[in-house]
Amino acid sequence: MRKTLLSCLMMLPLLSGAQYRSDVWCPDNGDGTYTNPVIDADYSDPDVCVVGDDYYMTASSFNCIPGLPILHSKDLVNWEIIGYALKKLEPAEKFDKPSHGNGVWAPCIRYHNGEFYIYWGDPDHGVFMVKTKDPAGEWEEPVCVIPGEGMIDTTPLWDEDGRCYLANGWANSRSRFASVLTVRELNAEGTKAIGDPVIVFDGNGNANRTVEGPKFYKRDGWYWIMCPAGGVPTGFQLAMRSKSPFGPYESKVVLAQGKTSVNGPHQGGWVHTSQGEDWFLHFQDKGCYGRVVHLQPVTWKDNWPVMGVDKDGDYCGEPVLKFRKPKTAAKSVVMNPVESDEFNSPKLGLQWQWHANYDQKFGMPTAFGTYRIYTHKVSENFVNLWEVPNLLLQKTPTDNFTATAKIRFTSKDQNQQGGIIMMGLDYSALVVKRVGDEFQLQQITCRSADKGKKEDVKVIATLKPTAVDKIDYQPAIHEDIYLRMTVNDGKCRFAYSKNGKKYESVGDEFKMREGKWIGAKIGFVAIEPAGKTNRGWIDADWFRVTK
Repeated sequence: MRKTLLSCLMMLPLLSGAQYRSDVWCPDNGDGTYTNPVIDADYSDPDVCVVGDDYYMTASSFNCIPGLPILHSKDLVNWEIIGYALKKLEPAEKFDKPSHGNGVWAPCIRYHNGEFYIYWGDPDHGVFMVKTKDPAGEWEEPVCVIPGEGMIDTTPLWDEDGRCYLANGWANSRSRFASVLTVRELNAEGTKAIGDPVIVFDGNGNANRTVEGPKFYKRDGWYWIMCPAGGVPTGFQLAMRSKSPFGPYESKVVLAQGKTSVNGPHQGGWVHTSQGEDWFLHFQDKGCYGRVVHLQPVTWKDNWPVMGVDKDGDYCGEPVLKFRKPKTAAKSVVMNPVESDEFNSPKLGLQWQWHANYDQKFGMPTAFGTYRIYTHKVSENFVNLWEVPNLLLQKTPTDNFTATAKIRFTSKDQNQQGGIIMMGLDYSALVVKRVGDEFQLQQITCRSADKGKKEDVKVIATLKPTAVDKIDYQPAIHEDIYLRMTVNDGKCRFAYSKNGKKYESVGDEFKMREGKWIGAKIGFVAIEPAGKTNRGWIDADWFRVTK
């Protein structure tokens, strides 16, 4: 814990350039090879662009804020979170509260005329775009390129003559049709449609059902659409080519599971590197852990991109589990997305997201080396945490890990509670709750939270406060405690400690479950009953992810 704001500020130059190697998953083997996945966390629907020797990735963020994560790499294996392109979602009346599974679907990042662009489809509101000259800095406010429902998985292509085209898929849940890809023309600025959509590929009634997630490219005079088909957990990757952006397109399956353990390898981004190589980043659906990111080599055969390793010469590759790293102009350093946080910065760590648009009353950094999360006042008819926007969460970092938090919980009134949580369609939390002038340690579990099911509460222990405000006109009691969750192969167990040395396992084993279009997430919860009482809070001293 840092004691002054000055000392926090003095740390910033060191932290901003610090190397972070995960204790639980690092794909770089240190011998010139890598092991998939290159990011074993839920970066769903990844897309990537290359600018010189630098690679930039983004991914779906749905209702989580900040949205549109930006990751940077020098070698496609070692990745660092450098920022976000989206500070809030509109309309506010919808996204100021959790709108699970809505918002940002399957974005596409491109570099054009000195600027970075990201396009995405909000299935309820239309096609949006943001842009910037500095991907690690501020992005401009979103522009609605095409208003309307059902358009998803949008990807632009600027042609050599300056014309701009947009390919996209369709969400059956909004449009009541799917499995088709359309292309239309945008203005040269890419800010509005100047042509109507044309169906260029139809996957209905054949093996290419659920065709979606297109990415639009041009290579050697050919227009390419690379996209998944066959369903999220079990599908495959298609490559399509045509001499016209409006087709017709011929297609081949260029990546499939084959005899490997990598199910549904598809939907991602192709890059041609400054070293003359071709690579493909894609996701794999791992159930409760979400959709993790794999890297495949790409070789061209008869003007078709074969992804992974083609063992039988049929143009369809199988995913690699271990392979040589991409060639680079300079030696790369090991870097993984940050997980642990000492909360010593006056800015929230980039690994964290809220479950809705941020409100200052959710929480804020302190000058004392902690992050303060205020108890959110739940609704009068509260049933479960599905309604709570101030869940401060991050992605699970791999299949097996331990996450431990040191917190002080300050309670101003009865029934305020806070602690750590594994959040998804089902969730389980280990919290301290004020009852009278003491605290109860409770495990709170809910199954089918999205269906409005009630919570089950298990009282584990009664705890005396560690401190009491005797002269405060708003009487408060405080609890210092260490809370821990250990995850192994989709199952979570909790433990706690009073001194940070000896931990006691408590509660029931919890079977993890994914969220709405996202993997299960870990982090903090702090709530209180509806009413006019003064808020309590958690001061999170640190959050550490270890083996």
